[in-house]
Amino acid sequence: MQQKTTKIQNTINNRLSVQVSLNGLSFLVTNPENEEAIFFLEKKLDYSTTPEELLMEIESIMFTNNILNSTFSEVSLVYSTPVYSLVPATLFDETKASEYLKFNSRILANDYMAHDILENLEIVVVYVPFMNINNFFFEKYGSFSYYHSVTVMLKTILEKEKYSLPKMYLHFQKNSFDCIVFKNSGLQLCNSYTYKTPEDFIYYTLFCMEQLSLSPENLPVVLLGEIEKEDENFKIAYSYIRNLEFLDSDFSNKINLNPAKSHQHFILKNVL
Repeated sequence: MQQKTTKIQNTINNRLSVQVSLNGLSFLVTNPENEEAIFFLEKKLDYSTTPEELLMEIESIMFTNNILNSTFSEVSLVYSTPVYSLVPATLFDETKASEYLKFNSRILANDYMAHDILENLEIVVVYVPFMNINNFFFEKYGSFSYYHSVTVMLKTILEKEKYSLPKMYLHFQKNSFDCIVFKNSGLQLCNSYTYKTPEDFIYYTLFCMEQLSLSPENLPVVLLGEIEKEDENFKIAYSYIRNLEFLDSDFSNKINLNPAKSHQHFILKNVL
């Protein structure tokens, strides 16, 4: 478990951002005046868990960290899960939200469907939030906002850069990564892949390039999330991809949990 706490004063004006995935939880409290990180905690799980077990983990963390029991000016919850789908806004019908997911994901009859709207891309992100966690946050904090992590990534990247030539972003989490490709200010690809070995990862990545007629010899590829130069994923990527770089610190607003690793915790630092 990774944790960081600075001097804590009145928290009523501070913001709380929480990222939830099946393999871990992250909590970030920031001061909106200077974007200073006041509190950060990350807990990685050694196994893929259920929404019920995740809620138990959240309650346990909040029980042992008093700052998380404060009143906040803004609370945001981000779901980083593989059950999502991107739909062109012109084709989206809220009454048929489950139709966009059922062919690619296992969903239950009582699953609640949520969606985020990306107006600049004219895309709707449809996903399944964990309603037991949503209910817990509402009871604890009152009104709060929630999004899918893909929404945060797409919106942040699009606002930071204007694209004429293609560019690929690879966002790593434990046992999975997101692959995003922009070209001509438009989205060419957004998909998530689970993998067990570096060979799995590079196979999916090169396959995506091939399908989009992009060359690993000249395509700029930006890395973010849980990856370092010492990792096997980086080493195998470097063997095939010529234009490889880590995400620039400009994408992290002013929040710097670790100056040497500004590409980490991208989603949590850029919650809408």
